Amino acid sequence: MKSASIPLRIGTVGLGRLGRFHAETIAHRLPGVTLAGVCSVTPSDIDWAKAAFPEVPSYCQFDRMLEDPTLDAVVLSSPSALHCPQILQALEAGLHVFSEKPLGIGIAECQKVVAEEPRFPSQVVMIGFMRRYDPSYIDVKARIDAGEIGRPILFRGYSVDPASAIEGALAYLPHSAGQFLDMAVHDIDLARWLLGSEPRMVTAAGGCYAHPEFAEYEDGDNVAAFLQFENDAMGFLFAGRTAAHGYQVETEIIGTKGSLRVGAIPQQNLVEILDGHGVRRLCSQNFLERFEQAYVSELRAFVQCIHEKRPSEVTAHDGLRATEIALAAHQSFREGRMISL
Repeated sequence: MKSASIPLRIGTVGLGRLGRFHAETIAHRLPGVTLAGVCSVTPSDIDWAKAAFPEVPSYCQFDRMLEDPTLDAVVLSSPSALHCPQILQALEAGLHVFSEKPLGIGIAECQKVVAEEPRFPSQVVMIGFMRRYDPSYIDVKARIDAGEIGRPILFRGYSVDPASAIEGALAYLPHSAGQFLDMAVHDIDLARWLLGSEPRMVTAAGGCYAHPEFAEYEDGDNVAAFLQFENDAMGFLFAGRTAAHGYQVETEIIGTKGSLRVGAIPQQNLVEILDGHGVRRLCSQNFLERFEQAYVSELRAFVQCIHEKRPSEVTAHDGLRATEIALAAHQSFREGRMISL
């Protein structure tokens, strides 16, 4: 195991919008870390990487990247269906693994990762639920744990993408495994984390209100779910693709002695514009604008876990549970009935 004084060599897999951000973060924002390789099956992504990082090896096959004996870790931003097999491949190659959410799109494959992970006790496996590393949510978690709002009884999560981004969402439909697994999975993880409990039932609804294309995949462009947790707390999740105002993530936790809210008023920054249209704030238009700091912080935490030789706080088990709950919500949406967990 390398000491903190020797740069960690990390490769990235997948060079979509988030994958490129992770590559740039590894190359420029993480002290003591070297971007050691980039991998994508898309020629235009490789062209981008060669221009952005001319000294960094590029690969069009994951297997070829794993042949580099100097690699210490990989960051996976590949399509969701590839996460589980690539995690296992990387572990077998002796590497630490950071994987974007979701852990996988099927329960059996996620269970396999959880079952195999103990075979590699010296290797870190971390799942990218970045909201846990956002300063606002860190503050909320501390206040809940300190008892400031009494007993938490309701989690409300609201995650919407701007209508202007719909083409990207439609293009991703064949790989997403549904709105609950693609979008609401972040709120599912937050609810488990903040409420400190697991859901015991879920019922979901929604529809294709603006884009019938989602129906081809038994999905909706706006969906919602209600969950009852084992500690009797309630959860409500809403995920949408048609917001006119921009990207917004809003969270509320109601307790017996108070409530906590994050992002109730969406805004890009603290500027207010006073003009002929009235008084208004600009809104973030994508997830990177809102959660840039959290994305950087989670990779810093991944590196810190490697140096300190300790497990991640966001484990493969967390990924399994989020996938199980999201798929149950999707089943409830399709079948129009409550699903017991």
